[in-house]
Amino acid sequence: MIKTRLLNQISVALSCILLLVLASCSGGGRISPSDLRVEHMKDPSVVDLSSPRLSWVNSLTSDGIRGEQQTAYQIHVASNKEKLLKGYADIWDSGKVSSSDSYLIPYEGAALVSGKDYYWRVRVWDSLDAASGWSDVASWGMGLLSADEWQAKWIGAPWQDENPKRTIEPMRPFTPGAHPMRFQAPTYKFDPAPLFRKAFTLQGKVAQAKAFVSGLGYFEFYLNGEKVGDDCLVPNFTNYSNRDMIENAYIAIDNNFRNHRVMYLAYDVTDRLKEKENVAGAIVGDGFYDSTSRWVASFGSSRFICQLEITYQDGTKELICTDESWKAKESAIVMNGVYDGEIYDATKETTGWATIACDDAAWQNAALRLAPTGEMTAHMAPTDKVVETLKPVSLTKQDDGSYEVDFGVEISGWIRLKEITGNKGDTVDVKYICEMPLGVHKYIFSGEGKESHVPRFTWYVFSKAIISGVENLTADMLVAEAVNTDVLVTAEFHTSNELFNTINSIWQRSQLDNMHGGIVSDCPHRERSPYTGDGQVAMVTVMYNFDAASMYQKWIRDMNDAQNVETGYVPNGAPWQPGCGGGVAWGAAMNIMPWEYYVHYGDKKMLEDNFVAMKEQVKYMLTWLTKEGTMYSQRTNINSTQVNYWLNLGDWVGPFQNPSEELVHTFYLWRCADFTAKAAKALGKSEDQSYYAQVANDVNTAFHAKFYDKKNKTYGDYGSNIFALVMGVPADRYEEVKATLRKEIVETYDGHLNTGIFGTQFFFETLAAHGMNDVAYEAMNKRDFPSFGSWIGQGATVTWEKWDGNDSRNHPMFGGSLTYFYRTLAGVSADEKEPGFKHIIIKPTVTEALDDVYYANQTPYGKVVSEIKKTDQGLNLNVTVPVGSYATVYIPQIGASAITESGQPLSSPFIEELGDEEGYKVVRVQQGNYSFIIQ
Repeated sequence: MIKTRLLNQISVALSCILLLVLASCSGGGRISPSDLRVEHMKDPSVVDLSSPRLSWVNSLTSDGIRGEQQTAYQIHVASNKEKLLKGYADIWDSGKVSSSDSYLIPYEGAALVSGKDYYWRVRVWDSLDAASGWSDVASWGMGLLSADEWQAKWIGAPWQDENPKRTIEPMRPFTPGAHPMRFQAPTYKFDPAPLFRKAFTLQGKVAQAKAFVSGLGYFEFYLNGEKVGDDCLVPNFTNYSNRDMIENAYIAIDNNFRNHRVMYLAYDVTDRLKEKENVAGAIVGDGFYDSTSRWVASFGSSRFICQLEITYQDGTKELICTDESWKAKESAIVMNGVYDGEIYDATKETTGWATIACDDAAWQNAALRLAPTGEMTAHMAPTDKVVETLKPVSLTKQDDGSYEVDFGVEISGWIRLKEITGNKGDTVDVKYICEMPLGVHKYIFSGEGKESHVPRFTWYVFSKAIISGVENLTADMLVAEAVNTDVLVTAEFHTSNELFNTINSIWQRSQLDNMHGGIVSDCPHRERSPYTGDGQVAMVTVMYNFDAASMYQKWIRDMNDAQNVETGYVPNGAPWQPGCGGGVAWGAAMNIMPWEYYVHYGDKKMLEDNFVAMKEQVKYMLTWLTKEGTMYSQRTNINSTQVNYWLNLGDWVGPFQNPSEELVHTFYLWRCADFTAKAAKALGKSEDQSYYAQVANDVNTAFHAKFYDKKNKTYGDYGSNIFALVMGVPADRYEEVKATLRKEIVETYDGHLNTGIFGTQFFFETLAAHGMNDVAYEAMNKRDFPSFGSWIGQGATVTWEKWDGNDSRNHPMFGGSLTYFYRTLAGVSADEKEPGFKHIIIKPTVTEALDDVYYANQTPYGKVVSEIKKTDQGLNLNVTVPVGSYATVYIPQIGASAITESGQPLSSPFIEELGDEEGYKVVRVQQGNYSFIIQ
């Protein structure tokens, strides 16, 4: 043993000497910083924090390196890019800071100035104290740091008043179980979307021009005839302003929210300005701000605000601000509604409306509008964009002269019509084929040659459409554009089981289809609503697939904003819309999502910002304690004594039946208290930790006392035993409950799942964690009802709302269970004690039916990989650990006679053996690529 240790030490010493020589010869370090971020975003155009946090990922400069780490960094921040490239950091030079931190480093330079752009770069030192080169230059733009800096006024169309088209009528009598919004809505009058414009003359040569802009519900900003930016459906959806009538809704809560908020964007338009005469303009759509749908409560008529800040080269400044001097005119968008669709009448176009060529003498002056009560907040979250374009896979002319176009997969977005021709006044009617009602999409020809059109202020859900009103339509005249919040897919998952690959793929598409406006909806067509329960149940799966950090920062803040400041109640949807039915598991998002975010992204600020809200939510939940110590919510509408079914759901849409509501409510009280205790520990709040840990323990005890049936050795059907195992079943009944659950699934349900959305989240991983991976695998592998495979067998290209296929056929919520793929089969988990994948746990589950499993994802420190492959000789486990992380790897020992790594014994400078554990050889590895061979 002593001899082996001595040889290892000599080997490490020689390796270090060699690496020092190589480093000195190469003139650079072994790691290089890239993927620079500010508050989780790349080059954000607007930030309203006085000390934004900076991050980067360290990549290796050559292959085969192990055990590498950052030992120091230096950050340069400058007022322009040219200074930075010359080495002049006039805003902040951190100097060489001895630290391995590369993530969420607070800015500590000179005071940041509203409206300014800042440029930064970083270099790092490796384990041999060799410096990297400087990274590429990144940037961020500052927003307006004080409300007093807003000089612009909100404006609207003079042909409208302040009020929305629809107000909430007094409540209808409540019918338990009846869907809250499925009754006939009245018809409303739609006004054309307004055009706004302002001509202005520059007073000199411009150094910089930046526009701070928002429009409610949606806007497009133009300068000198061209749209600025590639954003769609902006700004993000928030609880914009106070609404007095929500207490009249069918699902009625009081209007006592913590905050209201309006997000604004910033555009650098310096290069778009002309030397003298210029025109700024906007088109404004209704969005969720002025909707006729009964799913929502509208806020008011559409409105717009713009503050264009021009800095001249002589240092003087000029503001071009929206006010009553701006001009307004009806646009060719004669009808628009996020649920209702869009009609564009090209005969009513105003040519060059946002250019100096347009004579606006006949235009009306814009009307001043009341400012929303919401706090103006920088748009530090991804916007919606066109993220994918699809060509038709078929185009078929029908007997009636219409055309059916098929794009192969279901998307949310629209069809772009390209260079079509028709007579003046003829109408193209695009009817999107969907199981749920969708709005109209009509285009009225101007008759002036080839014409093109795409909607602006709504989206549709489709794979197919029927197009009428145009002759000689060809496939090259059509393209489908998928539109959603611009979150990137960062993960790769595949196995030898093609069904599993397809399940993961259709869920990803459904998830993207439901991302709009910085929230995740339940479905992208019927409701389009930000259900908190759907959000929390699928959140971990989302983070294992997408770069969702900045999106979730925004959406969790929406939930915090929506909390009742007196009672602590968090509603079923955030931003709140009175069509959102739900219950305890929905409000539980306020506790679950900040904690899961912290574990995955390692961002403690998420806990700091939401810890009060987490405590308040538990306080509210405790008001529903029964005398046995369980929770049973029986919430009523505000100003009512009748219990509202849609405020008190337990689990939802199980394939056969749902478990006891009281059991599910109690489970989520325990889960919320447990996560709040963990958050308190992470924040160093020992008193809070002790209190909430005791609450969780008391609720756990009450759960097991109330719901366990000793005679039948069960907590109940439909996922009840799953919930119990997640909480931790007492040892004296543990084996009995496992046996009951196995029999329940295998015999009673023929190997199928039997759970609703919340039980399904835990179903597969819980079975596997308790020695029943064979049952979990077979349930995931089913192709008949109820199963994912049943949907796919019926042609699904996205996931559905119900196992029987009824109602919506685009719901991502059951995707919460797919963590089984990444955390169980591939075995990749974050460690809550060292979150953000600082410490990676890799513990794959070998399954007889699978020949290989591959999962990779981009963590805050870089790419992690777990790959398991069966060979004729045994099993290969390939692992990648990024710079800045280390991993505990559980190497399966099933039938193993020998375990080697890259053809060598396990003992090496970068592999530490920790022992054996339940069929695994456990090792700790530093940064690097590893290939473990189990023979």
